[in-house]
Amino acid sequence: MVAQLDTNGILTGILNRLNGWTLVLTILLGLVAYDQFMYIWNKGSIVGPAWKAPFIGPFLESVNPKFQRYHEKWLSAPLSCVSVFHKFVVIASTRDMARKVFNSPNFVKPCVVDAAYKLLRPQNWVFLDGKAHVDYRKGLNGLFTRQALEQYLPGQEEVYNTYFRKWVEFSQVQHKGEFAPFMPEFREVMCALSCRTFVGHYMPDEAMKKIADDYYLITEALELVNFPIILPFTKSWYGKKAADMVLVEFSKCATKCKVRMAAGGEKTCILDFWVSSMMESAKYRERIAAGEKVPDTEKPSMLIRDFTDFEISMTIFTFLFASQDATSSAATWLFQIMADRSEYLEKIREENIAIRNGDVHAPISIDTLESKMPWTRAIVKETLRYRPPVIMVPYVAKKEFPITPDYTVPKGAMVVPTTYLALHDAEAYPDPESFVPERWITGDADKQVKNWLVFGTGPHYCLGQQYAQANLMLMIGKASMLLDWKHKVTPLSEEIRVFATIFPMDDCLLTMKDRTA
Repeated sequence: MVAQLDTNGILTGILNRLNGWTLVLTILLGLVAYDQFMYIWNKGSIVGPAWKAPFIGPFLESVNPKFQRYHEKWLSAPLSCVSVFHKFVVIASTRDMARKVFNSPNFVKPCVVDAAYKLLRPQNWVFLDGKAHVDYRKGLNGLFTRQALEQYLPGQEEVYNTYFRKWVEFSQVQHKGEFAPFMPEFREVMCALSCRTFVGHYMPDEAMKKIADDYYLITEALELVNFPIILPFTKSWYGKKAADMVLVEFSKCATKCKVRMAAGGEKTCILDFWVSSMMESAKYRERIAAGEKVPDTEKPSMLIRDFTDFEISMTIFTFLFASQDATSSAATWLFQIMADRSEYLEKIREENIAIRNGDVHAPISIDTLESKMPWTRAIVKETLRYRPPVIMVPYVAKKEFPITPDYTVPKGAMVVPTTYLALHDAEAYPDPESFVPERWITGDADKQVKNWLVFGTGPHYCLGQQYAQANLMLMIGKASMLLDWKHKVTPLSEEIRVFATIFPMDDCLLTMKDRTA
């Protein structure tokens, strides 16, 4: 039959026409068709573009993400979708859809973005699932108790005192009192504060400054949409180099801490408390193994295993990852808003001076921060609601996820709940687009617990939520007493720039000076 076909010239004609370029084009068209088919198949009944640009999808649009585009997407439907490169992404926009994702650990787990596994390391605890994640997390809970937070306050005040002086010099000397972008300054102080709180003075100032300068590269590498392969001189490549440096520095801190804690050193930072807990657990197990009957009163409140220096380093890195961009965003908006709404800044100032009995340098307790500063607390909470630092939290579907009766998220797809619409829900927070701290004092904002998604919810909620709020209260309270600042309002001041978290588009133009009265 083949010979007959060849005699008739049919087979020869086909083979002659099927040259290399034709074969490549045929394969390419097949892949495009498959890519398009899979997108339409995964999209199903939810809202999304009718078709996708072959392979890359809306990648080029996402290189410079626009908040307005995100907002339009959220408003389009409770569930919507896009497909970028090989990733199909389902966006859960409403409060109830977001909570459904946060509270479905059987179906989803945090994934951050593809590059996160390479930068934070695949074995990092944040990527653990189920019982392994719960057990690891239990060992960290003690680092954020009220007792522990109290111990961190002196170190935090030290950082603020140092940086407030730097800010005045930056503004009055370097910029001669003219307005200058302060967003980078807030990023640096928050990195310094995190490093001092997490690892104390085990990290030298020059290493801390290096991390503060380079962390911007890590943030760029962890943008929601990025090139999926780490190629030389790309954002992911620079971010990986910066992340490697951070892990090395934190490992050095862990080594120093173990030596100091073994010698009976005083606990002043998170690393000290964690390493001390490891040592107490090890001693308890040794006593039990030796046959000693140890009274329950001498049993550590939480038995944890020993962690290697690198495991400690990875965990501390995740604390920095969770805090750096979020607190930098919150601080930037807080200082801008207070400059623009001086009546609220004056309430903070009066409240902070009063609780310190007129001594602006008097230390403060965690109890005072939590229960005796209603205006400072209300203004911080309203800032977090009005301009929530984290607007999206990427998860990945471990298996098919029936998120609604009519739609099932396919296995392997990203599922991204947003917090923004829940925090701008007019039913929970009347006049949601206005900054109204009074809603936390005379209103019922505190009762809207289902909408308060600033720190997430469910098994992966933010461990440091009390720490973050107390830190912001301490920061703005001290600044109100020690500094005067003004904000230059521009057409871009209230425009939102998305850079992992959100910032004013003009980077917050301020001028600062020492307060003399």
